[in-house]
Amino acid sequence: MQRKHFLKLALLGNIGLLLKPGNSFAKNLLLPASGHSSDNVLYYKKGTPEYEQLRKGFNKRIDKYPQVIALCKNTAGVAEAMQYARQNNLPVAVKSGGHCMEGFSCNNNGMVINLSQMKAVNWVDKETISVQPGCTLSELYDNILPKGRILPGGSCASVGIGGLVLGGGYGLLARKFGLTCDSLLEVTMVDGNGKVINSASDKELLWACKGGGNGNFGVVTELKFKTYKAPATLQSFRFKTYKVNIAKAKAIFEKWFSVTAALPVDCFSACLLNGKTIYILLTNAGKHSAAVQKVINELSAVSGKNTKTKPQPLATALKVFYGQKEPLYFKNASAGLYKNFADIENYIDKVLDTVLATPGMIYQVNTLGGNIQNAAFESGAAFAHRAFPYFSELQTYWQTEKQSARLLKQFEQVQEIFTGNGIHAQYRNYPDINFKNWDALYYGSNYNRLQKIKSKYDPDNIIRHEQSIQNG
Repeated sequence: MQRKHFLKLALLGNIGLLLKPGNSFAKNLLLPASGHSSDNVLYYKKGTPEYEQLRKGFNKRIDKYPQVIALCKNTAGVAEAMQYARQNNLPVAVKSGGHCMEGFSCNNNGMVINLSQMKAVNWVDKETISVQPGCTLSELYDNILPKGRILPGGSCASVGIGGLVLGGGYGLLARKFGLTCDSLLEVTMVDGNGKVINSASDKELLWACKGGGNGNFGVVTELKFKTYKAPATLQSFRFKTYKVNIAKAKAIFEKWFSVTAALPVDCFSACLLNGKTIYILLTNAGKHSAAVQKVINELSAVSGKNTKTKPQPLATALKVFYGQKEPLYFKNASAGLYKNFADIENYIDKVLDTVLATPGMIYQVNTLGGNIQNAAFESGAAFAHRAFPYFSELQTYWQTEKQSARLLKQFEQVQEIFTGNGIHAQYRNYPDINFKNWDALYYGSNYNRLQKIKSKYDPDNIIRHEQSIQNG
């Protein structure tokens, strides 16, 4: 599917489905095993319109049917739902914003604990907030930006904060402030036994929740974050080159890697091939400087058309990246983390060749680095890939179901190119169901440590999905 505007691409993640059920849901309640209803959670069964609405997500490619969906109102409701799942031997999937690219936030024949109604934001003090996991990024920004504060999250409006932070979380301001999980101070969680846990009593749990992935140890119901003074403005620069061939695309990517190796910490950049057009995005959340201008000059020299915005208030500038809300057929997955262009130089031609020949396929590389590589952040979080200053993703979009098989086959062929050439690090928040050694790819040397935490808080493995951490 050809997309009309670069800034409406699925840059930094895709867009989920925010659900707002009405009072009519009560008539379709599936009572828990004890035979009484609850003020804390509502249960919905198959065969009702509300179940159908709750079951679906933004990705039309994914179609799953849980036995029951537990729409929770608070932590007590999550604990009740977990007990109900245990009593009825139902595996549990957890859904906050519903953005998992492989549908791990839903399941077949189990229970989905739905947190979409738990979205409160409370100020602990002038710099600290407590957030429920169903709060979306746009709702969070609407709350904290008027107070001049920011949390370094992503850019897509309807992503739930819960799933974002548990897998790491990055965006336009991550190089300046670190990953989203690096601002996490404390979590409240319902474990696999239905017990409410606070990470204040277990530093290992907090470590695990900072990049150890979601749907693993328990259901996080509250997150406490440090916030930062928000940058006053954000300015965007866009560079486009049309009708590229393999050689031209490769040359631009190589130059982009070289230029962004010295990118100022206030900046973020992405380079992507979509159809036969190379797009480069550069954002700057700081003052314009000689270093920023040097980057602009060097990218301009290899690009065809260049445009820029005026510095805009951060709240206004972020809305440009909020993206579309309508459901789509798509697949989007991590395509490797890199240290430099040399990591892909010998085989990237094959990737670019397939992308050029496949309308709707996008290969994109984003900058990490900066304060993401802060040593203090690294020691306090399970996120395993800070040594890599670049993260890539492969995206494919289509319009009708009959197009799926062909495009998914081409997608898998590109992924096999990366796998066959030794890519050994992938971003957990952009999973691919076809990764065979996903444990090492997502978590590196931290996997065994994460397994011990899984065994402690979910010994019966009730909270699970296709790539959930296994008990150690």
